[in-house]
Amino acid sequence: MRALLRRPHPMRAVVVVATVIALLGACGEDEPAGTGEAVEGRVPTTAEPTEDDTPDTTSSAPTAETTEGDGPPDTTAEEPPTSSAEPADPGDAPAPGALGDVAITLTEVATLEAPTKLVARPGSDLLYVAEQGGRITALTPTDDGGADTATALDLTDVTRSGGEQGLLGLAFAPDGATLYVHHSGTAGETRIASFAMDGDDVDAASRTELLEVDQPFANHNGGDIVVDDDGLLWIGLGDGGSSGDPDDRAQDPEDLLGKILRIDPTRPTGELPYAIPEDNPFADGVGGRPEVAVIGVRNPWRLRFDAETGDLWVADVGQDAVEEIDRLPADAILGANLGWSRFEGSAVYDESREVRGTPPVGPVFEMDHDDGWCSVTGGPVYRGDALDDLQGAYLFGDFCKPGLAALRLDGDQVTETAVLDEDVGQVVSIDTDADGEVYVLSLGGQVLRLDLAS
Repeated sequence: MRALLRRPHPMRAVVVVATVIALLGACGEDEPAGTGEAVEGRVPTTAEPTEDDTPDTTSSAPTAETTEGDGPPDTTAEEPPTSSAEPADPGDAPAPGALGDVAITLTEVATLEAPTKLVARPGSDLLYVAEQGGRITALTPTDDGGADTATALDLTDVTRSGGEQGLLGLAFAPDGATLYVHHSGTAGETRIASFAMDGDDVDAASRTELLEVDQPFANHNGGDIVVDDDGLLWIGLGDGGSSGDPDDRAQDPEDLLGKILRIDPTRPTGELPYAIPEDNPFADGVGGRPEVAVIGVRNPWRLRFDAETGDLWVADVGQDAVEEIDRLPADAILGANLGWSRFEGSAVYDESREVRGTPPVGPVFEMDHDDGWCSVTGGPVYRGDALDDLQGAYLFGDFCKPGLAALRLDGDQVTETAVLDEDVGQVVSIDTDADGEVYVLSLGGQVLRLDLAS
């Protein structure tokens, strides 16, 4: 089997992303400053890392078979490792088996037009899928394992689609009564809006505008939104595009781009259609925008909370060299800095860039572009019931490199990696239904359910 993954390494006090592909772009494309058009070729780093600036990393690549154990010794680092994570309490549950022994099959349940995101509606068996062009399709499971389809909402008239733009994110409120959407407006701006549900359909007339963010370039829109158990809305925004974060937005707490935002969409406050949670890092508006929860991201392509631990997982698309996966413990999310654009992954990208606020947190896992990776797609930590040996494993893929992969942590250390499927291509989202069972979306049109191989 092919070598797909890069050797895990300890979480580091440095890190973060880069490359322009996000999800919908072509491999190796970035926008030059001021043009808004994609161009071929990779962008070289602006500075060679020095020995004192290079954070810890281990780069030996395991094969597609399960890999276990520690990597080689750390290299010289800019900061010592920082983490507040504690190993999960296994309780009385039996330990899952090796990831390399997990046998799965991907069952096609529907074919749609460029699907980008799937969400389960609380209190319903229906699944709702965003299509890049702006349509939301409801999937009703059928007895034969497939699904019937029906249009629940059509936003094509108000959505700019193509490249990395389009209808990119969906999320339901915990009671299932409200649907949130993240899409590109007709001028390319990011729009976050809410809709009331009308039975199984979405009430188009109920649209409430929550947030509008201008996008200086057509790439690096981010695109994910998630709702936590308290009903707070988390919004992933890229650094504004082009390449190399030309305006140094990701490390600027006064700029919403290059951030993960956190708002309360249920409580309009003053002139705002939302409230600011009191524990946000800049809730009082001093030192940064009050909506900001996490800084220093390049193009976060899928955010996921672990349903068991509350940890936040962020897959951040890389620039020239690596794709990265970050894990923020539940008690260390707010105020975290993932390091872009000083760092790409665990290596210095631009030593002239200043890291602001807290010391940057490094990735728990990286994948080399030399191995075919170009645009990571993050998924969930598996907490379903159908695949016992996947319990606690984080699932991920890539837009350029076919396949579905998994890793497992012990504390901060990646102890196993495995390739579960080598064939599925153009992976843009890995999502779950109400029971925690997994669906994989390919931009080519397939909506696939992850099943135990017979």
